[in-house]
Amino acid sequence: MSQPTNHLANETSPYLLQHADNPVDWHPWNEESLRLAKEEGKPILLSIGYSACHWCHVMAHESFENEDTAALMNELFINIKVDREERPDLDKLYQTAHAMLTQRNGGWPLTMFLSPDDQLPFFGGTYFPDQPRHGLPAFRDLLKNVASYFEHRPEEIQQHKHQLSQAFGQIYQGEHQDGELNSAPLDAARMELEQSFDPIDGGLGQAPKFPHVGAMERLLRHWGTTRLYSEEDKRALHMVRFTLERMSEGGLFDQLGGGFCRYSVDGQWMIPHFEKMLYDNGPLLGLLSELAVATGDELFHRTARETANWVMREMQSPEGGYYSALDADSEGEEGKFYAWTQKEVSATLGDEVFPLFAARFGLDHAANFEGKWHLHVIATIEKLAERFSISDDAIRQHIDQARVHLFNVREQRIHPGRDEKILTSWNALMIKGMLQAARHLDQPEYADSALAALDFIHKALWKDNRLLATYKDGRAHLNAYLDDYAFLIDGLLESLQWQWNSQHLAWAQQLTDVLLRHYESTQGGFFFTSDDHEQLIERPRSFGDESMPSGNAIATRSLLRLGYLLGETRYLDAAEKSLKAGFNTMQQAPSVHNSLVNALEEQLYPPMILILRGKAETLKEIKLQADKAYTPRLICLAIPDTQDDLPEGIQEKKPEGDCIGYVCEGLNCSPPIKNTQDILGLIAEHRIQD
Repeated sequence: MSQPTNHLANETSPYLLQHADNPVDWHPWNEESLRLAKEEGKPILLSIGYSACHWCHVMAHESFENEDTAALMNELFINIKVDREERPDLDKLYQTAHAMLTQRNGGWPLTMFLSPDDQLPFFGGTYFPDQPRHGLPAFRDLLKNVASYFEHRPEEIQQHKHQLSQAFGQIYQGEHQDGELNSAPLDAARMELEQSFDPIDGGLGQAPKFPHVGAMERLLRHWGTTRLYSEEDKRALHMVRFTLERMSEGGLFDQLGGGFCRYSVDGQWMIPHFEKMLYDNGPLLGLLSELAVATGDELFHRTARETANWVMREMQSPEGGYYSALDADSEGEEGKFYAWTQKEVSATLGDEVFPLFAARFGLDHAANFEGKWHLHVIATIEKLAERFSISDDAIRQHIDQARVHLFNVREQRIHPGRDEKILTSWNALMIKGMLQAARHLDQPEYADSALAALDFIHKALWKDNRLLATYKDGRAHLNAYLDDYAFLIDGLLESLQWQWNSQHLAWAQQLTDVLLRHYESTQGGFFFTSDDHEQLIERPRSFGDESMPSGNAIATRSLLRLGYLLGETRYLDAAEKSLKAGFNTMQQAPSVHNSLVNALEEQLYPPMILILRGKAETLKEIKLQADKAYTPRLICLAIPDTQDDLPEGIQEKKPEGDCIGYVCEGLNCSPPIKNTQDILGLIAEHRIQD
């Protein structure tokens, strides 16, 4: 990097550092920058993006690296650059403002123009080109027009800001009438998801297609519930299974290296937007591992294993934490790292194997990505075996060996850039996914990876009994957000299902108490920022899922589980209050609130917590039976009889023989189950398999 020419050189964000040598006089978002805008009376040009964002790179190259454009920006505005991954609080607010100002969906790069006195926006958009095209003005023309509007139309700007401020209050701070909780949203979410399901290619809606992991998890849980307690909803399972089949065999999944890209630009999951994000792959890994044991389908086992292996190979830092993302671009071109020519593949595989591989992954069809081929499954193993008169096993062996050869060749290419900041919330999502995969697929190395990340967060990002949001190059900073606490508590609870650890339980309680003290709203639910956070234009509180699950929803479900486990009514009361605060919005759009619907389900139908105490070897055998099945309503905690630093309600549950089991449902616990076979029978009753 050349000598910095602006104020971003001391930032931790790789995205901000990418702009440190722009001729634009960029400032980070801080008190000094905001004060400068007030003193000079210049509007703020706020640009929000992230390091793996393709169109952020495009706009940077076209405009922010252009001397003439930069001179105009520096003359007319105070220019502030924000990494949306480090500052999701700012991104959440200004994406909402963009939607209200333009009546269109937002995205990145987000380009907003703010008043210097109160940081309220008066104009905005996303990507603007350097020349007029796609119905958009040239960025330089836009800059002049916005500056003129700010100078000559102050009354109009004040009116717009007043309306925007009122709208923010209604969205985030409006009174939420307590709704009487009932199960209606469970069935309503299921019906809404059916309506948006694509029966031809899987997934929800049309192109571009996103994974929508929360929706798929909701459908899987709905199937599991109906299979146990009512007429089985096989259609719900089909929607999940078919969608994950198409995703796993499509171009959204890296067929050589594992891991999923952000979304598909087409409706067939063929060509992705090539960035790989940690926050997608963590929940996808967990869902795949659940689907693998629910269906027994080897495709889901393999896809989960290859995703977990990619995470450990490419996304885990030597210190233990997980990196954030891989860029969509390499050598200045999106997808270049992943695309192949027929000649490259043929030269690597040879004349015997190439026809098999080409038929499997579409290289015998027309090029599908800018004159090259991005791999996606075209033909099944069975069809290939029939076509080439070779056994299924021989086909699999040839294909697997070919994938390894091509992966090794691809490793010699210039890799996409990697965003090496470590985010608490995204790490927590991956920690949970890795632990779910470790349990369901019996892969202890995945748990070792997850526990190393947990230890790193405790060491580097848990300071003075508060979480920090981000870490890079030895520096942790930024007050944590709701998602950091909610997702980490959830991950810690998952860690207890892998292996009991009293320190993890104690940490989960500490985090929960901070959550209640600094984030809880008096109206119920939780604000995205703490009560001692920097004061922004609004303090958001929302219940719907976005690109990640709702922090409110995950916090609520974790409060329920901790409350049931510990008999802590304070946690249960906060969870119920949160559900009541969000119930009306959940009723209005249940499929937008899938994570909250999951929490509602556990409020109405508390999970069964099976507490096992006994000798380690006996516990291991029983636990294996519980973990290799899909049991969404059963939480199994195996605690060796040598463990003594336990909460009072658990400490007293001591075995008389090799093992003893207690089942607690809500606040009621069963008499002890002293026979190992009876415990295994109870687990078998809750196994849900297709």
